Amino acid sequence: MEMSFTNKVIIVTGASSGIGADAAKHFAKLGGKLCLVARNEKLLKIVSEEIIAFGSSEQPLVIVADVTKDPERIIQEAVKHFGKLNVLVNNAGIYQLDSVINFNITQFDAMLSTNLKAVAILTSLAVPYLEKTKGNIVNVSSVAGMRAIPGMLSYCISKAALDQFTKCVALELAPKGIRVNSINPAMIRTPIFEKTGISAAEANEEMEAGKYTHPMGRIGEPIETSEAIAYIASDSASFITGVLLPVDGGYMVK
Repeated sequence: MEMSFTNKVIIVTGASSGIGADAAKHFAKLGGKLCLVARNEKLLKIVSEEIIAFGSSEQPLVIVADVTKDPERIIQEAVKHFGKLNVLVNNAGIYQLDSVINFNITQFDAMLSTNLKAVAILTSLAVPYLEKTKGNIVNVSSVAGMRAIPGMLSYCISKAALDQFTKCVALELAPKGIRVNSINPAMIRTPIFEKTGISAAEANEEMEAGKYTHPMGRIGEPIETSEAIAYIASDSASFITGVLLPVDGGYMVK
């Protein structure tokens, strides 16, 4: 079955950089109509312009919003603009290092609010529209939800909870014809480390060290997560739901 998203409407949260930006551009190349959501208006516009530049059939809808504060507006604006919704990609997330020894409740709450609560609310609001199109949801989780990683307590907890959410909701929505899956990447070449406050040089060192922790001897590239997201959201995966798909260079089997 040929992979095509022609005339399909896709919301991608966290679409201003990294996995989300690349996934949005990949969906557009496959014919999708994109709704780009993030807090950073400048970066969102750059992604939108890149999509237009390679000849997308329809200009993306840019929604500058915080998923923890504006979930209703995100869904309403997307459906009002395009008239329907086929795919929701819950990609927006935050990442910080912590442990039980230096535990910070404010940081913990922020992690759970973005990585889990916002996903649950957006999903709930999207269900009536996805039921009409027999659409699907892809949650962007992490290998950190599938195994314990030292120094990443709150992040691991948030992604483990997201994985359970994915499975529970897949079971609940299957009778409505809505599929729900996640991808669980290991280290991917994105700006995620710089967002923790470390320098670009330190971030490069972290990514360089990744070749020793991933059995394939390298870290992943954004296009590799984009292709996984697109596949699991496509009609080619029409009998797949409740799956947590590692995109990890063998990290989970080492």
